[in-house]
Amino acid sequence: MEDLEQLKLSVAALSKRDMKKFAAWFAELQADLWDKQIEADAKAGRLDKLADKARADLKAGRVSLL
Repeated sequence: MEDLEQLKLSVAALSKRDMKKFAAWFAELQADLWDKQIEADAKAGRLDKLADKARADLKAGRVSLL
């Protein structure tokens, strides 16, 4: 936790310019991590039931594609 507290202090001390750069980098990092998690979930079959339900709803006319 000591590292986290130091990181918080360091981030809080950034200039506006560097804060914007940091925020953009962090957002990209989070997006990359999310993409990797979704990919892992898909490969493991954890999304199969959701996909099957979506296909069934589409076929039954409960949803439409734009």
